[in-house]
Parts: sequence; structure tokens; C-alpha cells
Amino acid sequence: MFCRRGVFTLRAALAVFCLVLLGATGNSVYGQTNWVAPAGADSYKNPYLGNSGAIAAGKTLFQQLCAICHGNKGKGDGMAGMSLKPRPANLASKRVQAQTDGAIYWKLTEGNPPMASYNEALTEQQRWQLVNYIRQLGGK
Repeated sequence: MFCRRGVFTLRAALAVFCLVLLGATGNSVYGQTNWVAPAGADSYKNPYLGNSGAIAAGKTLFQQLCAICHGNKGKGDGMAGMSLKPRPANLASKRVQAQTDGAIYWKLTEGNPPMASYNEALTEQQRWQLVNYIRQLGGK
């Protein structure tokens, strides 16, 4: 019976993990709207800037790991994100797109509940690939 319904995908498992984490930690003190990377993060340089292969790889990672909360177009309207407090950021917004690549990379690395840290789950290369794809969401 379980096989007929299929197995949990990585995306579904991560969504459940995020919801459990949210219940355990409550709301972030700072919230996603006030989440600022440290000034030193601005000095991180994107080694894959404009690389179409990195953008494509980032899109795949985004669909697997991020879309469940941020939505397919990164607007913060994903299925699991609807119940999160604070709500996931609109990655296509001017506010997010105005941040440096280094700041976005830092946020992916460190996380801020309910946003997961991807420091151990993803390689540096994969996190930079996500940064490059996130830039595409803003039309850059």
C-alpha cells in the first residue's frame, strides 16, 4: 500500500523537517524581513557569475530544496511556506535582489529559522549555483 502511494521525496521530507523545526523554535527574533548578513559577507565573490551551467544547476537545486517554501518563482508563496512565521522571503523582490551575491550566499550557508542552513547539506559550489539562479528570479 505504501509503495502505491510512492515514497517521500527529498522535497517533502525537507518540508516536514522545516515545519517540525518551526514548531520547536518558534518565530525568529529578527524575522526574514530584517535579516541582514554581516558586512564581511559582501566581500564574498561569486566564482560562477553569469555562468549558464551554474544557473541551470541552481534551478534544479531550487526546485528540489527551496520551491516548497519559496514557491516555483521564488515569490515566497510555496505550499509549506504559507504556514511559516515569518513567511519565506520573496526572492524576486527588489529588497532581496539589492543584496550582494555574498550576502545571499552567506544567508544560504548560515540559515535563520525557519530558513534552514545549507552549510553542511550543500557544497560551496551548489550554494553559489543557487545564488546565480536566485539572481534570475529577479530578472538579472
